Amino acid sequence: MAQKLVRTQNTLYETDYNLWVLETVKQLQHRDFSSLDVENLIEEVEDLSRRDKQKLESLLIRLIGHLLKLKYWESERENNQGHWKGEIRNFRKQINKLLKASPSLKPHIKSVFFECYQDSREIISDKTELPLSTFPESPIANLDRLLDENWLP
Repeated sequence: MAQKLVRTQNTLYETDYNLWVLETVKQLQHRDFSSLDVENLIEEVEDLSRRDKQKLESLLIRLIGHLLKLKYWESERENNQGHWKGEIRNFRKQINKLLKASPSLKPHIKSVFFECYQDSREIISDKTELPLSTFPESPIANLDRLLDENWLP
């Protein structure tokens, strides 16, 4: 019987993820722990942390990119700086909210900062068609300054 329940839960997880989530929530609310699809639940909970880290990295790359455009893309600055500044504010707010909700992510953002900066340099070089050498190899500011809502390059 238990093996049939596990097989049914795995099938539901594979065929209708949303329904699996809703059923799992019901089981948790009713403290029906014996019916839980524990293996997939563990995988999903672990994935929550990975998703937050990936989101944080994506936001940081996009923030850095807009800061680089604002500082170095002179031919487009006049027409686009309002949009870029709005995006900079948006990304900073999202990053700061994520870090406030999960302070344990602060060491992660610090550890990936240089890599995110390099990724952003490459992406912005492609988007602007400016040579990669236009953008300094070393970050244009430290992480705290990049996240400071009152700072612009």
